[in-house]
Amino acid sequence: MKDNNTNVSTEAKIAKSLHRRLNDLMVLQGRAIANQNRMSIFDSLHDAEFKVFSQFGEDGIIQYLQQLVIKNESEKRFIEFGVENYLESNTRFLLVNNNWRGLVFDGSRENIESIKSQEFYWRNDLTAKNAWIDRDNINDLIKSEGFDGEVGILSVDIDGNDYWVWESIEVVNPIIVIVEWNSLFGDKAAISIPYSPSFQRTEAHFSNLYYGASIAALHHLGEKKGYKLIGSNSAGNNLFFVREDRMGPLKALSPNDAYVESKIRESRDEKGDLSFKSRSDREALIKHLPVVDVTTGKHATLSDFNGQ
Repeated sequence: MKDNNTNVSTEAKIAKSLHRRLNDLMVLQGRAIANQNRMSIFDSLHDAEFKVFSQFGEDGIIQYLQQLVIKNESEKRFIEFGVENYLESNTRFLLVNNNWRGLVFDGSRENIESIKSQEFYWRNDLTAKNAWIDRDNINDLIKSEGFDGEVGILSVDIDGNDYWVWESIEVVNPIIVIVEWNSLFGDKAAISIPYSPSFQRTEAHFSNLYYGASIAALHHLGEKKGYKLIGSNSAGNNLFFVREDRMGPLKALSPNDAYVESKIRESRDEKGDLSFKSRSDREALIKHLPVVDVTTGKHATLSDFNGQ
């Protein structure tokens, strides 16, 4: 028994060491690409993409934008919501590669405890908090952790009330804003799910496709708050905005120009299993569900707004 425990302990140490070395190699590779892209001006954000810890190519886009629009050390702070266990997130590479200070939130206590158990947590200036975010508590949650005023990046990905929460944020003045959007809502109507503080994507509809806001809705909100839409990632699930006073060489895009039809086949069946539906079938699953026009307050179904 003693020998078996020794073997398990040795194997665990080897696995941990290999995992650390793999992460180090990933960071080095990402750093090399970021350095290669330094001072480049791309026609599309898609050209800047690469992935280290992000879900898709967001790491590369963030590296590209931060070297163009972040001017002072004091601005090198980020806030990200909905990070799960932070192993795949928009800001982790920024944390470990660029030594930014960060604040992250997730609604799962287990996820937050997992983050705090990782080496990157004590090696970097990161604060991880367990909280269920809504539009009424978000400002107090941010300010209570010492984050107010100007921050470099705000990343909003809460699979539901993204529009309403970004609309409510006043305690910080981000330079870059990243917001998840729903490509299935189309590129014309400025619509979002109706606000509900208890909204949960997995419970709202079995398909897991009913959440968030359209690109036109978020473009409208960005304009109202002083931000320009500069594009989507190529996967079609994250939008990037830059504050008007920091646009520099970046070009503002219309919702139509920035729109990307998402190919992500994340639909679920009634049992909760992936169903791999086509675009038209994904649209059909949620076309009867209610959405609201954020410019007029009109409530109707998704099919009413998109003429389906």
